[in-house]
Amino acid sequence: MKTFPVIASIVSPIEIGKFISDEYQLNDNFDCKLFRTGVNHTYFVSNQNSKYVVRVYCHNWRTEIEIEEELKLLKLLKKHNVSVSTPIPDKNGNLIQKINAPEGVRHVVLFTFAKGEKMRFMTSETCSAIGSIMAKIHNITATKKIRRIDYNTDILIYKAYDKLSEFFSEDLDEMIYLKQISSKIAEHFEESDFSEKQKGIVHLDIWYDNLSVNKENEITIFDFDNCGNGPLILDIGYFCKQLFFIETDKNEYEIKVDSFLNGYTEERNLSEKELKLIPEAGASIFVFYLGIQAQRFDWSNIFLTENYLKMFVGRIKNWLNYYEEKNNKYNIVFL
Repeated sequence: MKTFPVIASIVSPIEIGKFISDEYQLNDNFDCKLFRTGVNHTYFVSNQNSKYVVRVYCHNWRTEIEIEEELKLLKLLKKHNVSVSTPIPDKNGNLIQKINAPEGVRHVVLFTFAKGEKMRFMTSETCSAIGSIMAKIHNITATKKIRRIDYNTDILIYKAYDKLSEFFSEDLDEMIYLKQISSKIAEHFEESDFSEKQKGIVHLDIWYDNLSVNKENEITIFDFDNCGNGPLILDIGYFCKQLFFIETDKNEYEIKVDSFLNGYTEERNLSEKELKLIPEAGASIFVFYLGIQAQRFDWSNIFLTENYLKMFVGRIKNWLNYYEEKNNKYNIVFL
């Protein structure tokens, strides 16, 4: 019987647990469970006293250099006393492991566990605390670069659109809409002419699912897998856009987004140009993530259908329409 090659596999939690226990000398009855599959696969390794996170990177998703740069960033933030989930060295001092999966080599990293809870419906105080820690990260990473992706309008919008066009007809209303807003967003980013202090290393995925909140309202941020270089306003726009869809009551949204921005500006200044770009920043990252979902369709995303596209683009429309009404900024017809 012929053995067929695979595109992606899920590594056995039992075997990952044995591997981690050996490489990191965890000898006190640690149990390993699969937590989540997706762009990368996440496992929890725990016993009664300790808990760790294992990330198994998908084959050919990140290069070893990209992973090294992510881990260097985490070590830099830890050095500055920012609360982030950090990599743990193995018994030989290595931070990155390699395993042979059916599809090829996959990288493995063990991280500290971010204690606390995921809080979808956040208080104003929590939003302020998130703004504060984001600003602290930006203060450390402003003007710096890492050997990873540069987030510009070409990457965020145009290349994402090209990926989507491989799956969807460009005659679809949603695709026409994405093309319309792309030029508008790119134009506004070009007009902003960011200074070096307004650019740096961005996380690009800070929202409730990638942070933990403890009882003292202290925030720990994790999952820096999408970190790269770009305007720092991208992180701000993305968090605001996620908050926008969590808070159906837009009065409540305005209160919480003000708390978030106040927490941020207590640590780091924001220019008027940056503040005005929040709608475009949030929208551009959502377009980018649509492109990522198209890119991983064959191995991780079964939801990329016309209905899914309508839903996702509908969210982008609602977000931009909301700010259009506030600022009368967009003059295009929303389909």
